[in-house]
Amino acid sequence: MPVRSRITPFLWLEHSAESAARFYCSLFPNSAIEQFVRLPEPSPSGDAVASVTFVLDGLPLIAFNGGPHFRLNEAFSLQVDCADQAEVDRLWEALTTDGGQAGHCGWLVDRFGVSWQIVPRGLIELLSDPDRGRSSRATQAMFGMSKLDIAELHRAADAND
Repeated sequence: MPVRSRITPFLWLEHSAESAARFYCSLFPNSAIEQFVRLPEPSPSGDAVASVTFVLDGLPLIAFNGGPHFRLNEAFSLQVDCADQAEVDRLWEALTTDGGQAGHCGWLVDRFGVSWQIVPRGLIELLSDPDRGRSSRATQAMFGMSKLDIAELHRAADAND
């Protein structure tokens, strides 16, 4: 049995913690809702759930219906190591639909206000290539992208070689 960390990311959402947790669990394997903490009566926004404990691809998280007092921002994000471009495309589409917003360099904010980095496997190796020209060209190409395209990043890195 894997050892679980005592540290769990806690997402303060204005409302819709249950919807967010269910949506996230639908996107990733090895994900499940573990526990609901229910309110004695629904909140003004109609939520009957105070918080949801869930596992997202093996990572424990808690989503909390905290109201409008605090807002998430891009200073905290969930980074996803995507196996290939198809996974990047699938997650990007799902997370930007219904009110999500695309950012720059593989970042987005979903409809619940959670920031994500959707990263194709191999990006870090490309950006840290010992050939400074290759890494610089890949970095410049990345700066011009919203959703990352690993084939285009490789083409940019290999240009002028």
